[in-house]
Amino acid sequence: MATGGKLGQVDATIVPRFGGAPTFARLPRIDEVESADVVVVGVPFDSGVSYRPGARFGPSHIRESSRLLRPYNPAQDVQPFALLQVADAGDIAANPFDIAEALMQIEEAAAAHLRAGSRLVVLGGDHTIALPLLRATTEVHGPLAVIHFDAHLDTWDTYFGADYTHGTPFRRAAEEGLLAPDSCMHLGIRGPLYSADDLTQDGDLGFQIAHATEMDSIGVAGMIERMLARVGDRPVYVSVDIDVLDPAFAPGTGTPEAGGFTSRELLAILRALSSTNLVGADIVEVAPAYDHAQITGIAAAHVAYELISSMAIQAQRVQTRKGSA
Repeated sequence: MATGGKLGQVDATIVPRFGGAPTFARLPRIDEVESADVVVVGVPFDSGVSYRPGARFGPSHIRESSRLLRPYNPAQDVQPFALLQVADAGDIAANPFDIAEALMQIEEAAAAHLRAGSRLVVLGGDHTIALPLLRATTEVHGPLAVIHFDAHLDTWDTYFGADYTHGTPFRRAAEEGLLAPDSCMHLGIRGPLYSADDLTQDGDLGFQIAHATEMDSIGVAGMIERMLARVGDRPVYVSVDIDVLDPAFAPGTGTPEAGGFTSRELLAILRALSSTNLVGADIVEVAPAYDHAQITGIAAAHVAYELISSMAIQAQRVQTRKGSA
């Protein structure tokens, strides 16, 4: 179905939603369009997990769970697929037995899409994949304001002596100079830590924290206010570990923690990113073996939808400025 001059979703009045190719939101494949403003790509990799495996099946699960996404987003009053050409580029093949090689493969594939002028919305995969994605995105946009939604800090040093795991990507990113240290933030952190030093070391890397428990006192509006003040006008990269949601809203994940955000709270915060310079995003740690009735997959699909919608509003704003110049 063509909308706004873009090749959009398969028409659900012609091909029922339960049929057809399982691309994200039933959007065209990358080879069906001349170019793409936003590329949705999967990274079926989970060799960096420390507890329950299974996120390698996340990309296909999120795509299957996205079949009910429709062209108009009333919460943001935007038709994202009419403003942006969005296409599904399939999956990046990453070596499941060699993490270092996998990181290089992910970075190279991501960089190729970015060099073509596309923004990426990446379906993981475990959180290890954030590091090569940040490397590739920084090459284009410079140091990034990272907004990290997660139950966990993911700024630990090593795990069993390994530097590259799903608990270490943001420490490595900080060490490599990929982050704008005065503009990065975690939202939704909760649960037990190894010691209070975890928080101290995280702060030394430049992150601020909005703990999940603060939702009770400052609410969604307070979370949004702190987030927007933190990032300013820097290029923003959003990394969403689906375990930022309470297990009631996302049981299908590898390291669940009680006391998380609701899906409604998370989506509301993400919508506020439409006012920022959002340059890329990932949604990780969806492990369908632990999911029920696509609860987690549907939440992840809507996260991606809101992020793309925010990118569409941003693009519309830029176009309006150019038109009035």
